[in-house]
Order: sequence, then structure tokens, then C-alpha cells
Amino acid sequence: MVGRVGVVLGFAVVATLFSGSAAAATTDSAAPVIVVARGLPPVAVTVTAGRAGEAVLTLMADAPGVSWAVSGRESAVVSVDVDGHYVSDLVVFSARPTPREVALGALSTGRHTVRFRFAADRSAPSAHLVRLAGLRLSLAAQNQTAIVRRHAPVLIGRSLAQFGGPTQNARTDTPLLAWHEAVDGPVEGQRRLTYSVVWSNEDGGTDSPGLMARWGRTTDIEWVYSVVVDAHGQRVPDQAFYHGPNHQKLAFAGRYEGDHPLLQTCSDYNSMCDVLTGATMRFALPADETRPIRRAREYLMDVHPWSYRVMAEEMLREGKVEDPSDPATPAMGDHRTYLYLEVDKDTGSPPESGTAPGVSIVVRLRGDPADYRSDHAQASWAIARDDPAATTVELPSGVGRDDIERIDVIRVPLGTEDNGAPITVTDLNRAFFLDSNWRPDSSFAESHGLSLRLDPSTPTATIWKGSI
Repeated sequence: MVGRVGVVLGFAVVATLFSGSAAAATTDSAAPVIVVARGLPPVAVTVTAGRAGEAVLTLMADAPGVSWAVSGRESAVVSVDVDGHYVSDLVVFSARPTPREVALGALSTGRHTVRFRFAADRSAPSAHLVRLAGLRLSLAAQNQTAIVRRHAPVLIGRSLAQFGGPTQNARTDTPLLAWHEAVDGPVEGQRRLTYSVVWSNEDGGTDSPGLMARWGRTTDIEWVYSVVVDAHGQRVPDQAFYHGPNHQKLAFAGRYEGDHPLLQTCSDYNSMCDVLTGATMRFALPADETRPIRRAREYLMDVHPWSYRVMAEEMLREGKVEDPSDPATPAMGDHRTYLYLEVDKDTGSPPESGTAPGVSIVVRLRGDPADYRSDHAQASWAIARDDPAATTVELPSGVGRDDIERIDVIRVPLGTEDNGAPITVTDLNRAFFLDSNWRPDSSFAESHGLSLRLDPSTPTATIWKGSI
């Protein structure tokens, strides 16, 4: 029999949650919007759990007058606590209602109070209120989703002096999304869970034009924590690791809240530390989602299209966008002038010594003799990895899908001595533009099961042709 959990969402509004799996609670259609305002007391919501489980709250959030693209108006921050325990900050970066999620942690059977407070010390000076609507609660108990939620990391905010100290994630490199991947562990019956995070950008690391060419976005995406669990979801000793400075895989020796590790973003390229110092922000991001096999990590951005707007607005505010955009230069243009693609390839055995090649995507437009390349003819920006890879090609402003004659893929030698290895391109997973609001349009080009061989004698092949 499926259990039932009653949820009271403030203002005498009652919702019903069916538990037993990660099921959603829906609020009454007449439910008022919750308003959390500067200088006013927190707003409390009572939740009654009919059984214990890991809980996630989803909602729509907006903040009038806020814009992630404008200095001094970057965000309004709401701090969330459960029964007096601070669980997470919610950075609201738009006046447009945006779907968001907060992990509330483990709820025991019975009544709980979720409190939303306007965090004036973290919010932009011009931010005065946040509206929260459509609250939905999901409860995962005794299933795989519960195990994934139970071990998800809690991120402590970055606190580097050069980027504004302990509240900087309210203005830069804010964590947006998290997800997990699960594979077999070292012993039968065990599973390894790896958690990854999408940040709005990285202040250090690869420069923005290089990110667009090599990764197809200016967000930062990194794995942060990995743990092996047994068949009952218990941590296996000495099998918890985190993504540390200099991209090292380090044994986790920090604190846990239950089974949630506490990790702090501690570098300008968003690596982790398990020692917590000097921060006042905290992010509990649900990681229920995973990516399909043979899809790039950017897939998680595609299914959360609002993330593209946040990505673009941070670049505008930080003055990293060339104006006017010019695809003839390697500088980064307006994100809306790019074609966003995802390809998959395999590199064969090299016949000679030397460096393995990469690939670049080339777009050719009708009536335009220019070749528009993802790597801007810079070999170091070519795609070297054989995993599914996202990339972008900068095009003249106003170009759309009907202007594209064909999309080619070209083999690019990456070193002074090409090892001659062939490359086989197998898939074009998607191709889309961003609309005027920086949201992805539908993909217009997909090709699967390809076998396009590129070698030194035939370095180019067509991966898609437009209709005549």
C-alpha cells in the first residue's frame, strides 16, 4: 500500500504527498505566493512527514529588480532552514520565475518547520524581496533515489579574498545544478556514486573563448565527490574521495552530516577542500538526475535551460563578451551567435609515434565562402577527448538553421608530430541556437550510428546537410 503524507504549506494551504518513492506533492491551485522580504521576519512552512525519508523541495523563484547581468543587482538570497538547522542558500538571480530545487535532508516521521529568510547580508543592495511559488515536496524512502539523496554532498561557499570574501557565490561562480552517476563498485553488490556540479562560471582555469570551443559553454562542470556504497546503501570504508586542488582525487577526511559530506569550494576553478574555512554560504543541491549513456555532461544544462541564461549574463556583467560580436576573432561573442553542438568520436590506434589528433567542427553557410570553426583555427581548442563532447561554433549575428548549408567535422593534428591515428565520428547528438532570452531552441540536427573515418589523407567529412 502506498503511504500518504500530509503537507501544510503555510497560509492554511494543504498539499498531499504520496511517498514510497520520490513522488511529488502538489499545492492547491489557489495557493498564494510566499513573499520573503528584506527587513521582515522569516516565513515558516509546516511539513508533516508520515514516514522518514530524504526530502527535496521544488519551487519557482523570482526577485523583482534582480539581474545576474547587472553589477549591484546580481541576486537576492534566501536562506532555508529545517527545524532551526540551516540547510541551504537559494541564490535567486532573475526577475523571471525560474524553477529551482533545494535538498532538505532527512526528515523523520512527524511535523517539521521549513523557514525561509531573506539573507540581507548576501543579497545585492537593490534586492528587496523574493517570491516563491508552486512549492512541491518529494520524499524518497528506502529506494535507490533515497540512497543517492542520502550521500549527496553539501557545498560550502567559496571564500577567496580576491573575489569578494565569504558571500562571493551570491555574485560569481554560483552553484546551479548537481547530478549523480552510478556504476558497479569494486565488489559485487556495491555501487560507486559520483556527484557532479554545474557552476555559473569559473573565475580561474580555462579562459571563456577556450571554454566555448573545448566544452561548448562558459559554465564550469566538475565532479566533486565519489563514494562506494554497499547493497544497503551504507558507505564502504576508505572509499570516499573528492576532487581536490590541482584536479587531484583525494581521500575524504572531513565532516559528515549524516552521510552528507561537507565540502568547500576552495579555488578559482572550483575544486573542493574537505577542511572548511571562512565561508557563510551553503548549498544543498539535489542530485537525483543522471545523464544518459553516451551523452555529454552538458546534457544536464540542456534539461535545465534556464542555466544558459545565467551563464550568458555572468559573462556580460564581467565584460567578457566582444561587442560587436565578430566570428573572425577568437574573442568570445554574444552567446546567442553560437551554434551549440554535441559530437562523439573514437580515436584509433596510431601507426606512428607522436601526438594523437583532435577534431574541430566547421559550419559552412549558404552564399558565404568563410569556414566557421569551433576551434577558431587554434589547435589547442580542438576536441581531444573521445567521450561525447559539447562544443560551439561562433557565427555572424542573425544566422539561423536555414542559413546553414552543411556541418563538417575535420581532423586536427595537435602536436608537431602527428601520430597518424584515424578518428571515427559516430554521433551528432544535438545542434541548437539560443533564442533572444538565451534559452535553447529545439535541436535541428541529429545523426546517430555514423562511421565517418578521418585520417591524414581524408581529414574532413560532412556530418549534416541542410535542406535545399
